[in-house]
Amino acid sequence: MRNAPAKSPEVTSVMTRTVAKLLFLPTLVVAVAILAKGYAQPGDGFSAGVVCALGVLLQYLAFGRREAEKIPIVGLAGKSAFAGLLLALLVATAPVLLGEPVLTHYPRPGSEAVYLGTLELITALLFDVGVFLLVFGFVVGAIRIIARAIADEDEYRGPETVDTNIGANAEPSAGEEGG
Repeated sequence: MRNAPAKSPEVTSVMTRTVAKLLFLPTLVVAVAILAKGYAQPGDGFSAGVVCALGVLLQYLAFGRREAEKIPIVGLAGKSAFAGLLLALLVATAPVLLGEPVLTHYPRPGSEAVYLGTLELITALLFDVGVFLLVFGFVVGAIRIIARAIADEDEYRGPETVDTNIGANAEPSAGEEGG
């Protein structure tokens, strides 16, 4: 029975996993709400990216690395960071091609804005979307790197070092003496 893989002890409970599942979608909705109102009120792409990444971090803590990486937006984190950086740089530098200063936003003050429902579509919103994607991708990428490093360290130690007898009432195995 020496070759049987040791099962790591469960750290999270059913209640923790249930709460994590229930909070994931509302976390994403709150992040989008912060992003949408950010150009007119306090809130912005940075805050929205952090809130969204915290929702993913909760999934990592509750379900572990393998289950959390099955979430589609986790797999797209690296690409979203690149796309966000590209979008933010494009919005910031495009006015230079038109002879305007960097970060000139359109439509100009006094001009009519385009609306999508009650949301004003202006370049500041596009810039915030770029920052959101960049922050979200970077934070989730950092979480993935840390989670993989921890998993690699656990795999390096091997199954013999995993203590499956956690608790004060653990009995010594054969060949060990309590004392």
